[in-house]
Parts: sequence; structure tokens; C-alpha cells
Amino acid sequence: MKNSSVFKQAILIMVAIFCGTSTHHAIGQEIGQEIDAGLLPREKRVMTREEQKALKPQEVLNLLRTGNQRYAEGTLTQRNHSKQIRAAVAGQFPKAVILSCVDSRVPVEDVFDCGIGDLFVARVAGNFANTDILGSMEFACKVSGSKVAVVLGHDNCGAVRAAIDRVELGNITKMLTRIEPAVDSLEDYPGQKTGDDPKFLAKVIERNVLMTISYIRKNSPILKMMEEDGDLIIVGGVYDMDTGKVTFID
Repeated sequence: MKNSSVFKQAILIMVAIFCGTSTHHAIGQEIGQEIDAGLLPREKRVMTREEQKALKPQEVLNLLRTGNQRYAEGTLTQRNHSKQIRAAVAGQFPKAVILSCVDSRVPVEDVFDCGIGDLFVARVAGNFANTDILGSMEFACKVSGSKVAVVLGHDNCGAVRAAIDRVELGNITKMLTRIEPAVDSLEDYPGQKTGDDPKFLAKVIERNVLMTISYIRKNSPILKMMEEDGDLIIVGGVYDMDTGKVTFID
């Protein structure tokens, strides 16, 4: 890309001025490799229908992985959101759909270094699936062309902790019944089965992600068939709020 090339040249010139010729060669080469690998900030525009259609599911998953790497390293892509808003008015062609928790500490688009028009995002406390979520994911993938569906949990999830401790409060009580099967599935856990046990909490968070993936495959023939035909990848992940890294699981 032209902008990436200009950015790369500017950095190399600055390194040469401040570090000298020999240092410039070594450091400049390293920086050049990082730019080429997509690890340094660069300009990004809204995805087009043609670009979305050309992507394979595994390519999209790789883009999410490298985007998360940039996020964790603090090298997010530079974007003009005002310009992107106007560019996306005519249509949207996101490459993936993310089912995330509502937790305010999980900024989904940033976590994968994505901008406007890049992702569909469904959010519910405890990142579980129900009929409404499935319908939204089917729209994202079957109708709108997304190639990857990610169920994204996160560490220290308050909704999962509440399900472990059987919290009862208004509509939260019924909502937590969607997460409680993940708690019950770990009946052989040898330690304390409370929300204050960090190891048990982590295991339930991961199990909840995996059980949500199973629920999606069982209750959405559309998404299951897309996956079997190679048109979709359904995968889970757990976001670490301390490092910003997503550990993908299946």
C-alpha cells in the first residue's frame, strides 16, 4: 500500500538521522520487517464487497490474530473514523462476527485492531447464545458474508462468577441459567467451586465458551452447514484484560 510505503520511508529516514548509517541499516531493516508484517500502525479504509468475498475463512482468522497482536503491542492501525463513517454509508461487508460479553473493559474492535465496517459485534453478559444471538450471527454470516464467528470470553468475568455463586436478582437470575450448565459440567473439579477461586473461575469461563460453540452448531443448521462446507470458521477465544491478548480455543 502506498501509505504504508511512505510511512516506512519516513521512519527509515528518521532512524538514519538520529542513529547513524550503520545503526540505520540494522534498526531500519528490523522496522521494515515489522511494517511488512503488519505490526506497526498504518492507514486503513473500509472493506469492500470484493475484498470480503475474496477472503478465505482461515485468512480472516489470521487477520484477527495479527490484529490482536498489534493491539497487545500498542501498535493499532491509524484510522479516520469520521471518514470511515461516510465511506460505509452505502453498505457494510464485515469479515467476522464476534459474540462478546458486555464488559466495558473488552473493546472488541480495538482488541482485533478493526475499524468501522470490519466486524459484526453481538454482546450479552456472559457471551452465551440464544435464539436472538443465533439469528444475528446467521444474518452476519449467511446474509452478509462474514467468514469467521468468534465466541469471545474474558478473564474475571462477572457474569460467570455470578452464575457460579447462583446470584438471584431480577432478570439476572434467568439470564444466568444460560451459563450455569458450564458450572455444572465441572462437578469433578477438586478445589473450591466458588467465584472466589480463580482457577475454577477460569475453567468455567473457558468451558462456557466451548459450550456456547456447541450450542451454536447444534441450534443453527445454517451456521453448521456453512462450517462443514468450508465457508465459515467457528472458534472460541478468551481475552486477557491484563495483557490484551486473546487465546484462541476450540
